[in-house]
Amino acid sequence: MIKDKFFDRTHYLEILTKRVTSLKEGYRQNIAIIGEENVGKSSIVFKFLDKFYDPRIITVYLEARHEPLEAFARRFIGVLLYNFLLNSQIPLKEDLDYLVGKSSRYIPKTCVKINSILSALSRRKKINIFTDIFSLPESIHQETGKFTAIFLDEFHNLENAGFPNLYREWSKLLILQKNTLYVIISSMIFKTRLILSKQLSLLFGNFEIVTVEPFDIYSSSRYLQQRLPELRLQPGLKDFLVDFTGGYPLYLELICDALSLRREDISAELSDILEGLLFDTSGILNQRFSNNIKRFLDLEAANDYISILYLISSGNNRVKDISHILRKQKKELNSKINYLLQLDAITRSGDFLKVSDRLFAYWMRFVYQQKLGSLTFDARSQKERFRQGIGRLIQDFLKDSRKSLPVRVYELMQLFEDDLMQIERKKVRLNHFREIKPLEFKHRLLKEGLLGRSSEALWIMAIKPGALTEQDVAEFAKECKRYHHKSQRRIMVTLKEVEANARLRALEEKVWTWDLSSLNQMMDLFSKPRVIA
Repeated sequence: MIKDKFFDRTHYLEILTKRVTSLKEGYRQNIAIIGEENVGKSSIVFKFLDKFYDPRIITVYLEARHEPLEAFARRFIGVLLYNFLLNSQIPLKEDLDYLVGKSSRYIPKTCVKINSILSALSRRKKINIFTDIFSLPESIHQETGKFTAIFLDEFHNLENAGFPNLYREWSKLLILQKNTLYVIISSMIFKTRLILSKQLSLLFGNFEIVTVEPFDIYSSSRYLQQRLPELRLQPGLKDFLVDFTGGYPLYLELICDALSLRREDISAELSDILEGLLFDTSGILNQRFSNNIKRFLDLEAANDYISILYLISSGNNRVKDISHILRKQKKELNSKINYLLQLDAITRSGDFLKVSDRLFAYWMRFVYQQKLGSLTFDARSQKERFRQGIGRLIQDFLKDSRKSLPVRVYELMQLFEDDLMQIERKKVRLNHFREIKPLEFKHRLLKEGLLGRSSEALWIMAIKPGALTEQDVAEFAKECKRYHHKSQRRIMVTLKEVEANARLRALEEKVWTWDLSSLNQMMDLFSKPRVIA
C-alpha cells in the first residue's frame, strides 16, 4: 500500500495502540504481524508510528536487511538514541557519534554500554552481542523510566546478520525483559509461524499473531468508490475489479491511478489499463511478477516449479490433477509443492492448492504462459490473446454475478468430488452428490435452500442473503429433524456476518454457518468468480 494513502485498517491500529500503551501499565504482549507481500503491513506500522505519541514510550522502527552485523548494530543504536532524544529540544543529526555524545548527558550508563558494544564489534567479538544490543532499551528504562517498543520489519533477515545463537539469546531476553515490547513484521508467513512455534515458543513472552488480510469485499468496494467517485464505471465492472485484485491494496491503488487518468467512459478501456499494467514489458505489475518468477529459474527442475504454479493458476489445483498432467509421481511432486508452501507462493486447503497472490495467478495464466507458448515473436498477436483472455474473464464474471445465490451454490456443489478442504480450521469432505435439489422453507425469513444426497452423507442447506438470527437457526434445526440420515451435514449460508447469539445457537444445534468469506474461499478453490455482495 502506498504510504501516504492510508485506507481502512483501523482494527489493526487499535491492536497496536492497545498493546503499546499497555506496556507502561505493566502489561507486555509481543506481537507478530504477518501477511503476504503487498497487503499493507508496513503501511499499518507507518501510520501507527506517525500518529502515536507518548513521552514515556520510545518507538523504534528498523527494517532488517541483508547486511553485516556491525552495520545493523549501528543502525539500531542510532534509531534508538534518535527517538530517545526526539522530544528533548536538542537539534538532532543522523550521526551516531553525535547522538551518543548528546545522550550521555541523560543516560550515561547506557552510553558506556553502547561504546563497549561498538568497541567489541570493531574487534570482531560477537559473544552475546545480540543480548548486549537488545538489552539497551532495558538499560534506558533503568535510567529514565522510559519504555521501548521495537518494530522489526522482515525480522527473519536478522539470521543473515551473523548473530551467534540468535533465537536462543532472543528467547532468554523475551522472558527477562518486562519493559521492552517487540513487534515483528514478516511477509514470510510459513517461516515466521515455524520460528514462533519452535525457536521462540515460550511460556512467557509469546507473540500474539496478527494476520493482515487483503481488503474484504466491502472495504474494496468502498475504496474504489472513494478513489473514483466521479468516473462512470459500471457496477458489474467495479465488482469485477474487487474480485480480480483479491482486495490487495497495492493492486487496487495502481488500477485506480490508471483509471483516474481517463476522462471518458472507462468501461471499454479497462482492458487497455490491465494490458498496460500486466502485459506490457514496462508495466509495473509485469515487472514485479517477472521478478517473482526469477526466484525459480536458477533452481534444479525450474520448469517443474513454474509448471506447478501455472497449473494451479489455471484451476488444476489438486495434487492428483498435477501428477496426471505432468506425468510425475505424487511423492516427487510433494517435495516441490512443500518448497512452494515454504516460500508462501502457494497455500493448501485440504486436497486443494491455491496460488497465494490472486493477481499473480492471473498473470501466470494470461501473460507468462501465453508468451512461453507462443510460436512466434509477434507481440501484436500475443497482446490480442491477452485481451481476449481478460475479456472472457470479465464476461464470465458478469454472467455469474447475474445468477441468484441458490443457483451459484448449486453449481458449486456440482463440482464436489469427495475431496477434503479446510474452512474455519475444520476439515470437511466435499461429497460427490448423486442428487442436488432445491428446498423451500415455510419460515417467514428463511425461504430457500438445497438438499444434496451422496452415498455417504446428506447435506441440508439453508440460504439467506441477509443476516442470520438465532431464530433462523432454531427454525432450520427444526426443519432438519424431518430428515433421517446417519451422516447429516447442516449448513446455513449467509452474505452477512453471523450474529454472536446465532453462532452460539448454531454450535448447539450442530449447524455449520458459511458467511461470505467462507463461501468465497470455496469459490476460489473451484476457480469460480467470487460472490460480491
